[in-house]
Amino acid sequence: MTARFRFRRFDGLDDGVIQLQAGRHIREDPVEGLVPAYGFHIILSATGEVIGMLYLRISSSPYIHLYAGHIGYWIDEPFRGRRFAARACRLVVPVARAHGLDALWITTNPDNLPSRRTCELIGARYVETVDVPPHSPMFAEGDRQKMRFLWELN
Repeated sequence: MTARFRFRRFDGLDDGVIQLQAGRHIREDPVEGLVPAYGFHIILSATGEVIGMLYLRISSSPYIHLYAGHIGYWIDEPFRGRRFAARACRLVVPVARAHGLDALWITTNPDNLPSRRTCELIGARYVETVDVPPHSPMFAEGDRQKMRFLWELN
């Protein structure tokens, strides 16, 4: 898929509080191989300080839908609790739509309450909790279950 995939430039991903700036573009996944993905630094607009990352996988497969998700994000510890992850998810919607994605899967570990809250804030709907298969690299890292949220981009 990566040979045919065409990355695009996205400027102006800024809501006045945070902005997204593209970093890496191809992500190696232990199950999927090379997966086209945009990697964005999450930056405070006022200071230019990098406070986290967001990855958007532009690929759909059972593994992504069930375990990895289309979106992955994290916020550095000193900046958590201010809804920056939810803001970043909303800012990446035009990128997903430009690549024909009208719904995104987000997965999280059941004990990750901040990530679950982010899913609620953006309007993602909880679908189910699935067991991580023992042969998955996620299982080897200690993950036993993933909560699956579907975010329909209206």
